[in-house]
Amino acid sequence: MGIFGKILGGLKKTATAISGGISAVFTKNLDEEFFEELEAILLQADIGIEATDEIIEDIRRVAKKQGIKTEQELKQALAESIANILDEEENLEFPTQSIIMIVGVNGVGKTTSIGKLASYFKANKKSVLIAAGDTFRAAATEQLDTWAQRAGVRIVKQGEGADSSAVVFDALASSKAKGDDITIIDTAGRLHNKVGLMEELKKIDRVVARQMPEANYYKLLVLDATTGQNAIEQAKIFNDAINLDGIILTKLDGTAKGGIVLSIKKKLGLPVIMVGVGEKIDDLLPFNAKEFANGLVGLV
Repeated sequence: MGIFGKILGGLKKTATAISGGISAVFTKNLDEEFFEELEAILLQADIGIEATDEIIEDIRRVAKKQGIKTEQELKQALAESIANILDEEENLEFPTQSIIMIVGVNGVGKTTSIGKLASYFKANKKSVLIAAGDTFRAAATEQLDTWAQRAGVRIVKQGEGADSSAVVFDALASSKAKGDDITIIDTAGRLHNKVGLMEELKKIDRVVARQMPEANYYKLLVLDATTGQNAIEQAKIFNDAINLDGIILTKLDGTAKGGIVLSIKKKLGLPVIMVGVGEKIDDLLPFNAKEFANGLVGLV
């Protein structure tokens, strides 16, 4: 299956809901009742009030200026409006000597995302080092070590209970010595102890700034697409603490409401960088606004 096919598969639930909803309410004159129905369809897909309002205004403008006579034309206008919202900023690129700190609560797919991200960079001819900075959770380092082996990349680790910033310090020293292109830092995700976690992340932040001030440094939040609006709250908490650069959206496997991407963008201005569309090591894909928008409304 190609990349677009994987995106379509991951957005199956939302695309079916939006496409089926449009078919049920479409009317050629696009009256006020239709727009109310369309608004309800978009909100049910977790697209969010701000993004839905912008999309509805776009569709009204296109309908008035160009005319929309068929469902296909409506879906195309809808996809273009969605892509415009998601494509307001350039997606991140990761040049040589990039440090990527990965944050997120336990259970969102953080460890697997790191493994898949490492594999993605390795496939693109970049040397990668993983820093096993989640020393709080018993199985975290072991799981990450397994993923590092699968991806064929180096890992710096210590035992459970070790100081996470010390692990990161050692990893950065190793990365600098070896000249690695990409260093990926894992972190703990125990949000129930929010204050302690955020202080730990800030400490790692300071270690990176002090040890490699010349590096390209990015902070990415892993979010589970199936959690819907709860993902927004998680993003706010982490963004307030460490000023995020973007999102890795996981578990977009056909069961999630993919519209949450638009809510995140409108509320926080954070771009989605990568999306996870399955369990295989190559199922983490660079985000593409146009493909995503087409998949969201069921355009093929």
